[in-house]
Amino acid sequence: MGWFDAPEYWFGRQILERGTAAVYLLAFVAAARQFRALIGANGMLPVPRFLARRSFGQVPSVFQLHYSDRFFAVVAWFGAALAAAVCAGLADLVPLGAAMAIWLVLWALYLSIVNVGQVWYAFGWESLLLEAGFLAIFLGNDRVAPPVLVLWLARWLLFRVEFGAGLIKLRGDPCWRNLTCLYYHHETQPMPGPLSWFFHHLPKPLHRLEVAANHIAQLVVPFGLFAPQPIASAAGAIVVVTQLWLVLSGNFAWLNWLTILLAASAITDSAAASVLPIPRSPVLPPAPPWFMVLVIALTTLVAVLSFWPARNLVSSHQRMNMSFNPYRLVNTYGAFGRIGRTRFEVVIEGTDEPHITERTAWKEYEFRGKPGDPHRLPRQWAPYHLRLDWLMWFAALSPDYSQPWLGPLMFRLLRNDRATLRLIRHNPFPESPPHFLRAQLYLYRFTTPGELLRERSWWHRTVVGAYVPPITLGNVQSAP
Repeated sequence: MGWFDAPEYWFGRQILERGTAAVYLLAFVAAARQFRALIGANGMLPVPRFLARRSFGQVPSVFQLHYSDRFFAVVAWFGAALAAAVCAGLADLVPLGAAMAIWLVLWALYLSIVNVGQVWYAFGWESLLLEAGFLAIFLGNDRVAPPVLVLWLARWLLFRVEFGAGLIKLRGDPCWRNLTCLYYHHETQPMPGPLSWFFHHLPKPLHRLEVAANHIAQLVVPFGLFAPQPIASAAGAIVVVTQLWLVLSGNFAWLNWLTILLAASAITDSAAASVLPIPRSPVLPPAPPWFMVLVIALTTLVAVLSFWPARNLVSSHQRMNMSFNPYRLVNTYGAFGRIGRTRFEVVIEGTDEPHITERTAWKEYEFRGKPGDPHRLPRQWAPYHLRLDWLMWFAALSPDYSQPWLGPLMFRLLRNDRATLRLIRHNPFPESPPHFLRAQLYLYRFTTPGELLRERSWWHRTVVGAYVPPITLGNVQSAP
């Protein structure tokens, strides 16, 4: 049926589907590698304890039926294997119904993980992956032309991501309105990347131009996604370019990459072919009636559920990164409504001395992604997600953010817990655990170009004070 099919978006569907599968792969691998220390049965915030107080209706998850660390690992690694197969083209080799079932399994398994992940999974890109993954169920495969309704739903999702982020900035920190936020953001963002120091030292007029361009990209360009071609393709291309700029300037897990993938829903094959050597699309048959019925049902569902995020967008009390239902469907997005002017870091230190004196030598734990050693250039981790490192950034903003998990973290470090140490880049006590631990709050700033040349340091830091006073196994809380 002509109005239903959009064969001119075959390549865009390929990018969106296989890219989403690649993000699923990363997400499942990250879950498998990090869960034992974070939410495992003996983790900082154990899943069994969390589920004991919540019903399936509140927290839909396969782990409501059974939880063990072995079962979680099976779910995560199976999800990773299935996502890798889809990324390699499995969904295009099977019948349409089987492809939909594969995408449904991926969505259900990752939803099960996110819903028990607690604060470790309280990030907007988790809901974004689930919402994009749910739409992928209905995008079809090479047995059918891309359904135009689902492409429009993908653009609606992209619109909420971009326009929501733009509005939260415009309504938030005054520095977004006076175009000065990037004087600070590259230095104070959660996890700077290897180029963040250089972005921070760009001329201030260029920073102001960046903010102005960001406002255009997030507040004006999203409306072009719903315009006729070639305007929609141009709007999608602008989203891709601006998101690649963000990829270069920091580490935001898979947020930017998913946004780029969603932009493919607006770019026609002919527009893509003008800049890329794309393959020729196969002959795509029209959609079968049963598939059309399911797509129309999905469109109706999204239209109904869109009431809450649309109301949030127009509200003067706009909330960011919020789900309105436990299935993470049709969410609201947005980030960095406020920008920090200074950067604080919580640095955990230990000593194996039996008594603390003024001469006690404290040794520092080094994390994988967050700033620590001033001489160490920040690494590129995105699109992989280091959950503990991100929560350590929040902990530096306020002790309230760290209350549920910092005590259990320090308890496990005092025992040299293997699962926890796998999340740490450097353990200064490899032979035996420390006797005392403490956490210090430091003020960090990027060095100037002159300081970098003289000191070979990317950061300059000064002690602000004690964050957690010295503790031993006898006086640290082991679990929340």
